[in-house]
Amino acid sequence: MSNLRKFIDKIKPNFLPGGKFEKLHSTFDAFETFLFVPNTTSKSGVHIHDAVDSKRTMIVVVLALLPALLFGMYNVGFQHYNAIGQADAGFWQMFWFGLLAVLPIVVVSYVVGLSIEFAGAQIRKEEVQEGFLVTGMLIPLIVPVDTPLWMIAVATAFAVIFAKEVFGGTGMNIFNVALVTRAFLFFAYPQSMSGDQVWIRTKDTFGLGGGAVVDGFSGATPLGQVATSTEAHTQIVDMFGQSYSLLDTVIGLIPGSIGETSVIAIALGALLLLITGVASWKVMFSVFAGGAFMGLVFNHFGPDTASANLPWIYHLTLGGFAFGAVFMATDPVTASRTETGKWIYGFLIGVLAIIIRVLNPGYAEGMMLAILLMNIFAPLIDFYVVDANIKKRLKRVQVNE
Repeated sequence: MSNLRKFIDKIKPNFLPGGKFEKLHSTFDAFETFLFVPNTTSKSGVHIHDAVDSKRTMIVVVLALLPALLFGMYNVGFQHYNAIGQADAGFWQMFWFGLLAVLPIVVVSYVVGLSIEFAGAQIRKEEVQEGFLVTGMLIPLIVPVDTPLWMIAVATAFAVIFAKEVFGGTGMNIFNVALVTRAFLFFAYPQSMSGDQVWIRTKDTFGLGGGAVVDGFSGATPLGQVATSTEAHTQIVDMFGQSYSLLDTVIGLIPGSIGETSVIAIALGALLLLITGVASWKVMFSVFAGGAFMGLVFNHFGPDTASANLPWIYHLTLGGFAFGAVFMATDPVTASRTETGKWIYGFLIGVLAIIIRVLNPGYAEGMMLAILLMNIFAPLIDFYVVDANIKKRLKRVQVNE
């Protein structure tokens, strides 16, 4: 590392004002601060100095996402080889197939998003913000594996420009950028984001895993089966008609978006976020509490439909509920920031997600829209929490007088 530090210091003058490449200063600074903790400090005022800057915080979130990413890669291969009748394929064969299928999505997400961020920083002559380190990993995890790469590129560009850059960049956006990408894909290209054919890759990937699907194959997700059922009670089944147990939904070897199926993998990421203090446990807990509460309400007082009668615990383990609660709702930029507000914000996300699932059969998921809607109301929640606290303190002062 010392040799790398010396090399960076040697070429650094070329990127400073007056250097040959001064116009690329923002780009150079982004790479330097990614490799090494910045050595600049404040000159006045009271500040706490440590080695944890926003880049390091974002890296922790990326590390927390790795279990979901790695499991998602394996699940992509697992679902594919089962669909073509080769369930006896080995672990590494399944994982390698999933890796080759998912990696291009990750590359496209980062290349498009970071290119726009770097260009924006150069134009504004500002530092390159680090928020897309997380967003670039979130986007591949919340889309179906068969989403065309050009669609992901268009949606990523739209989200970064219109949901982030126009608001002033990282820390200024009011909507979760990854979810805006997902929403753009869902409403602009619904045929590639819904139905039974988009969740399991049935074609080969770079020549690996080719074969015809077995007779009677169905690629419907469990939530999709419930949403389209005409019966009051529906048994969710796999592609061969075998019932899914609660444990199956927790393990996550089921069709769905790449990184959203395994509650266990998501829980490992949640544990890292909570241990490091990066994410709020209050938001996480309240999202699950809101979902459980609304699920129980529909179980006892809801309409006589399959989605309303789905046991409340399944609502928490299926679809993107757990992933959204851990990695999306806890986004510190778009979530409520007051301690009381975090409870309210998270609880309402959980409630709204289940309401959308049950009462809108045309949209089986619900979590994406619930979080985006609460992103809008997060500042309002904080305002009234602070206002209530001010009024409470004023009454206390008046009593003392």
